[in-house]
Amino acid sequence: MTHTTRCTSVTVSMRPDEQPHVAVHFTSPDLDVRALLVNDQRPLLWLASREADIYLSTSADLAITDRDLSLARELFTAASRYLADCERLHTNQADQADTHTTETTETTDQAPVPRESAA
Repeated sequence: MTHTTRCTSVTVSMRPDEQPHVAVHFTSPDLDVRALLVNDQRPLLWLASREADIYLSTSADLAITDRDLSLARELFTAASRYLADCERLHTNQADQADTHTTETTETTDQAPVPRESAA
């Protein structure tokens, strides 16, 4: 059985002469994802766990740009790939579990073969 780690981790890197960097890592099935529309003018993508929230949105004071559209398409493509990978791995895991159960059943359902005694 696989051990599942459920956590949200945040790493902040601050080095001299470098721009600070923040990384948020969700390792949990307990996430919420929402797409919202703020004031009927600004799309907002929200990822949330109990420990952290991440918001992705266009600028509040600017019109939707070509870059905004490009980013939205990249997100869509990445989310589609994530879904396909999850579905493929889930299917493989289910197939492996079925194979393991079948192999175990086949092995235990067979009658033991008696050994020939040494004469």
